[in-house]
Amino acid sequence: MFETSPENDPHAEIRAEVAKLCARFPGEYWRKLDEVRGYPTEFVQALTEAGYLSALIPEEYGGAGLGLSAAAAILEEVQRAGCNGGACHAQMYIMGTILRHGNERQKREYLPKIATGELRLQAFGVTEPTSGTDTTNLRTFARKEGDKYIVNGQKIWTSRAEHSDLMLLLARTTPKGEEAKKTEGLSTFIVDMRTVLGKGLTIRPIRTMMNHNSCEVFFDNMEIPAENLVGEEGKGFRYVLDGMNAERLLIAAECIGDAKWFIEKAVGYAKERVLFGRPIGQNQGVQFPIARAYAQMRAAEAIVKLGLEKFERGERPGEEANMGKMLAAEASWAAGEACVNTHGGFGFAEEYDIERKFRETRLYQVAPISTNLILSYLGEHVLGMPRSY
Repeated sequence: MFETSPENDPHAEIRAEVAKLCARFPGEYWRKLDEVRGYPTEFVQALTEAGYLSALIPEEYGGAGLGLSAAAAILEEVQRAGCNGGACHAQMYIMGTILRHGNERQKREYLPKIATGELRLQAFGVTEPTSGTDTTNLRTFARKEGDKYIVNGQKIWTSRAEHSDLMLLLARTTPKGEEAKKTEGLSTFIVDMRTVLGKGLTIRPIRTMMNHNSCEVFFDNMEIPAENLVGEEGKGFRYVLDGMNAERLLIAAECIGDAKWFIEKAVGYAKERVLFGRPIGQNQGVQFPIARAYAQMRAAEAIVKLGLEKFERGERPGEEANMGKMLAAEASWAAGEACVNTHGGFGFAEEYDIERKFRETRLYQVAPISTNLILSYLGEHVLGMPRSY
């Protein structure tokens, strides 16, 4: 239904290979994990061994050295196959901070091991209970003492913390009110969680409506070597912000994959299910919502493609990344609604996987940034209206 040729899609071969890998992890695999809130270790390992999670790492550090559009194609196909890239997608966009702002020692120490899977970089410590998306008001503080930093504070929604070796942490290094600018005074660190777990670092899982391995993490005089500071002290907010366009484009690609999965499921069932002597897809009440979701998905796909092209040219695709994420999330939700409604009661049955995917795709209406903040960005930075917050 959505097949593309190598002439039209330079990543068609990657998509085909990812689809083959994902076929080894059918719905039953994900349902069993969902029951026990388990982590898909075998799936992540398979992606790692195939080189997909190191797509963005330069070849000199053991990666594939591909562009962001290739990473987007990988994650889109993972979702389209009915799998869940949320278990490992952060590694794709977190490493950009190290690639762009880390020093040579940090790159050589961590990137080759991430590429082989010896180390997992899956945890991103930014959001806090009191500040939410108001990142410049975070409170977690890193105080420098000689050749180390002492960290105290708390983070929330730090997904995959239990299943990651490394965490990219954003913490305040200048007391609030003493920074020259609101966006300064925050610093980025690489935390080797293997060395501090139980020694200043506590991880507490948060049970949510989807199996996303979300956690709350607490820092109590946790020590980080000063050499693990990424870039300059006080510039961390800019470093994290620098990777947000990539994050939003990759999440948008996942939502497009989800939408395609829902649409394929809905179309197949609408053609096969016969009631009152006719396939239910012949009824406009069934057919039109699916068709509308398809149109929404294709529109989002076009915007995301523009954003990826802009990113790979070295330009800042803030408009396309934000619009693409919002439109793709809305398309995946609309496709999910249409799929559930098309299947009726069967849409709620676990064995069809629709309810699992429905729960999973709902997250992206809120994360990694809410629709309202995207609209405020477009209103202020694209349309030139006064700042709304």
